[in-house]
Amino acid sequence: MTHKPTPAELQSARDKLIPDVLAPNLRVVFCGINPGLYSGAVGHHFARPGNRFWSTLHASGFTPRQFKPAEQFELLSLGLGLTNIVARTTARADELSVSELIAGMKNLEIKIARYRPAVLAVLGISAYRIAWGQPRAELGLQTDPWHATRVWILPNPSGLNAHYTPAKLAVQFSELREFALQQ
Repeated sequence: MTHKPTPAELQSARDKLIPDVLAPNLRVVFCGINPGLYSGAVGHHFARPGNRFWSTLHASGFTPRQFKPAEQFELLSLGLGLTNIVARTTARADELSVSELIAGMKNLEIKIARYRPAVLAVLGISAYRIAWGQPRAELGLQTDPWHATRVWILPNPSGLNAHYTPAKLAVQFSELREFALQQ
């Protein structure tokens, strides 16, 4: 889809799945909470125009230019991948139940064991705290690796996350980038 989705197209995108962007031994796999309806309608991760994921990847030095969501598979050539805790699309992340987040984390664990990225970057501290059962987790590197994969928590890049300006997001992502280069 190359046009802005209509309200009907957005509603029909509910509970759709978007393919992961994964390959073995990537440097960093970015893990969203779950795709939104806009992403479901167009079939690309972080596709909603207000989402700051793609601009933050570029601003933090992960990509040489700002990619468009339709270019998501080009990330693989840079050693980067994309997945989600929960695969299905919803209008809002708060539509996900605790049990769904926990089940999603267990499915994610299987993917991580299979693909073995150096770092899993979870985009959203609240979802991480719930899914991993770590209510006191903080942003940044987590102490326990997951199948030899290091886990790093980043702020959610959604435009709805007013706590983080684009500049603050870029700083957080840059810290991860520096760490990942050493792995």
